[in-house]
Amino acid sequence: MTHRGSEEMTASDRARAGNRDEFKDECGVFGIYAHPEAANLTYLGLYALQHRGQESAGIVSSDNGKLYSQKGMGIVADVFSEDVLKRLNGSSAIGHVRYSTTGESHIENAQPFVIEYSRGSLAVAHNGNLVNAQFLRAEFEAYGAIFQSSMDTETIVHLIASCKDASIVDRITYALNRVKGSYCLLFLTDDMMIAARDPNGFRPLALGKLKGSWVVASETCAFDLIEAEYVREVEPGEILVISKSGLSSYKPFQKAEYTPCVFEFIYFARPDSTIFGRNVYNVRKSFGAMLAREHKVDADIVIPVPDSGVPAAIGYAQESGLPFELGLVRNHYVGRTFIEPKDSIRHFGVKIKLNAVKKIIQGKRVVVVDDSLVRGTTSRKIIKMIRGAGAKEVHLRISSPPTRCPCFYGIDTPRSEELIASSKGMEGIRDFVTADSIGYLSIKGLYDATGGAGRTFCDACFTGRYPVDATSVNEPPQLALFK
Repeated sequence: MTHRGSEEMTASDRARAGNRDEFKDECGVFGIYAHPEAANLTYLGLYALQHRGQESAGIVSSDNGKLYSQKGMGIVADVFSEDVLKRLNGSSAIGHVRYSTTGESHIENAQPFVIEYSRGSLAVAHNGNLVNAQFLRAEFEAYGAIFQSSMDTETIVHLIASCKDASIVDRITYALNRVKGSYCLLFLTDDMMIAARDPNGFRPLALGKLKGSWVVASETCAFDLIEAEYVREVEPGEILVISKSGLSSYKPFQKAEYTPCVFEFIYFARPDSTIFGRNVYNVRKSFGAMLAREHKVDADIVIPVPDSGVPAAIGYAQESGLPFELGLVRNHYVGRTFIEPKDSIRHFGVKIKLNAVKKIIQGKRVVVVDDSLVRGTTSRKIIKMIRGAGAKEVHLRISSPPTRCPCFYGIDTPRSEELIASSKGMEGIRDFVTADSIGYLSIKGLYDATGGAGRTFCDACFTGRYPVDATSVNEPPQLALFK
């Protein structure tokens, strides 16, 4: 889902960005080949990946040379019913859940995309972000191409359709050699399923097996639900072709530095998943333990901001010797919108999602642990809520470094000027959120907690070091016509 500059944002994009105080991941993909219940299992796989996107969901199945598609707005349970799944015939299927980082929240942007072209039918599901999609789109439109959506994924489809090679693998290779950025892709044809991961390996993609069927998913938690066996990661720069002949692996791209997104460990992935060779829950606990070593404080209890802050808070509590308590309770049944009463309720937006437990907090010096701090407005409201519950002191601890830069590789982030750490120092942030003290995990602590020396990650949101040149996203798309 392409990152766009502010001049390309729609009114709804701007409104959503203005209210956002957390990072959003964009998509999850799932696919299974050669199973009689392909659509049902894909539905379950998407259920397990629901945390990666809640705006739309889709499944495409393949049966005797024909593709069947169902897409809709909303979460998986809203889009698919038993009757709908019965219509998705075939023994192979791919699915997608989406959070829109670009393009408005419309059905035209829901995936998987299905096209009919000179070589037959093709479906594609994409998790990632192509930084040069606007350039490629401008080139195609200059020659009269028509796009049906605002998604960067559709650019890949046009590249595949325009290639003259006979083999679908060669066509996909040609297309992916033209794009820049991050991608985990699943393709479905009438007789094969193809998975591809970008050479930097920004996003996770796993290969599994369910008896005689191959399975591919964004995270291993999807395998656990359907009782599939985890085999390995799809390697960076790898194309996997799954057909009646079995599994074939190709590595047609120029080798790049392996730079998986460290924010997958911090926030996006489910704690029960294994990504990039490590269990997410254990890594998050290590973040918290390292945070306690770097930022000790005299306090009485440690509480997390649920749910993503829980493992780090446990690690902090264990390392510091302080009691761990669930001092904030989360309402898991809050929908996308809710009606605010006419009479103003202070901090209504936060209070409908979180509530402080007074019996735990009252009279205590509280360490509150969260996974990240974006704009700071939500943290400010949470801290005031904790003080309102009677806390003597509130010390904020963040289990990641200060977020200073936007992401161009598939995370929906505010612009730099909206990130509090890009404009304020530690004292300024502490004063804004009204904490007695604040402490972030250091970059060194982050790396040490994930395995130490020798590990590399994309940490551009903290450091501004972008593994793939993303400066071109700020150039006028028309320039692509002259390059």
